[in-house]
Amino acid sequence: MSRLERTVGPIGAVLGGIVVLGAAFAAATAATAILFARRVVTPEPDREDDLRIERVDLAAGEVVLSGSEDARMRGRYGLWFEHDSGYARVGDVLHDDGHRVRRVIESVEFGRLDRAARGRISGWVHLGPWEVAERYENVLVPTPLGPAPAWFVPATDASGAPSPDWLIVVHGRGAKRHEGLRAVGPATRAGWSSLLVSYRNDGEAPASEDRRYGLGGTEWEDVVAAVRFAVERGARRIVLMGWSMGGSIALQTVLRSDEVREHLVGVILESPAVDWPDILRFQGRALGLPSELGGAVARVLSAPLAGTLTGLAAPIDLEALDAVARADELHVPILLMHSEDDGFVPIDGSRRLAEVRSDLVQFEVFEGARHTKLWNHDASRWTMLVRDWLAAR
Repeated sequence: MSRLERTVGPIGAVLGGIVVLGAAFAAATAATAILFARRVVTPEPDREDDLRIERVDLAAGEVVLSGSEDARMRGRYGLWFEHDSGYARVGDVLHDDGHRVRRVIESVEFGRLDRAARGRISGWVHLGPWEVAERYENVLVPTPLGPAPAWFVPATDASGAPSPDWLIVVHGRGAKRHEGLRAVGPATRAGWSSLLVSYRNDGEAPASEDRRYGLGGTEWEDVVAAVRFAVERGARRIVLMGWSMGGSIALQTVLRSDEVREHLVGVILESPAVDWPDILRFQGRALGLPSELGGAVARVLSAPLAGTLTGLAAPIDLEALDAVARADELHVPILLMHSEDDGFVPIDGSRRLAEVRSDLVQFEVFEGARHTKLWNHDASRWTMLVRDWLAAR
């Protein structure tokens, strides 16, 4: 055997091993991307009780929780416990030693908090419109998939007539109408009626055939139906308000519907999903996954085989969902609120949208607030911003 043959043999074996390892890595990355993509578009099951309730002192009005980012957030929150069989409201942090967090108990609405072992923090402080309004109606919005429940809270003028100015509130992914209840107070004080809607696959509205989220690319049709409902009920001027994925839905409604644009005078966005590929990359990194995985997930969602891989009825056109790329199509004032410390949807997309449409966007940056919890973190500032912006319309 020649020296060349003796050398090439081991090198070939090494290269062959590298090829096999590379193929295995690529396969593992592809499988992870598919699982991640399926998770993104699949409605979540019931939330986990991810906090230990260490001690409860009802007499002193205090609860001690295991230390976590959620447990130590500043402000007021809901505390669901024992698989949502009980609910309490908690106030600000009294003490944090790095391992345990002691907070104020504002109220226990139902359940036995003193016997609870586990719970979870929620940004929803209000349980229903009866807590934020003197009058409200349970209504049904006729959507393309069937009647979707909504709450209507009328604002009235001095004569008692309902206001023709309507705020249509769109909740985020994995949430329900309750998420928007914090907007009702400032809207009413500014003279705006509120319609808090549900949409396909959120657990309240009719489900689509695939029972998957469209990340705004399908749900916008239900918001168009809500606008049509509002106009039929006497609305003349409309503002859309969206949280998180609800922000993406609101933007897609504006970009895709001439019918909506006829009545629209503004948009309010809270922690919005503006740039989905950027969000997917951010969330992948947060889970300790390779940085290129976000791009792979985006390709899975957009692929012709997306239905086979994720259960989607049709691929999601992420380019069409890019509000920054289509920003020149926006035509109404926008109040955009986002936190530097969101932790789930990075602020970068919001910042880019504010930069390219600085003529329309009032960009309000919060610090310290987690995702969709700007009101919880600083209720006074958030409420003033929404009230004053609506009043100025």
